[in-house]
Amino acid sequence: MNVAVTVPDKFIENQQEISRRMLEAFAVESYRQEKWSFGQVAEFLGFSIDEANEFLKKHRVPLNYSFDDLEKDRKAIEKFLS
Repeated sequence: MNVAVTVPDKFIENQQEISRRMLEAFAVESYRQEKWSFGQVAEFLGFSIDEANEFLKKHRVPLNYSFDDLEKDRKAIEKFLS
């Protein structure tokens, strides 16, 4: 899908750079609002999981990882190891 956004020329120095920054801002906000998962952010931006983690850290976005998520992961690891 293509989305067109009109931005006044005086705010544009590099068209490719602003397009990427807008995509990144959209991804960050979608993750902050819990509309997207961590994996969706990585996929949308063409990042590996590690790159997505660094990207969110760089933008000071905490991971959406609850105690329940931790408990599920702990149980899965226990099951795998037994």
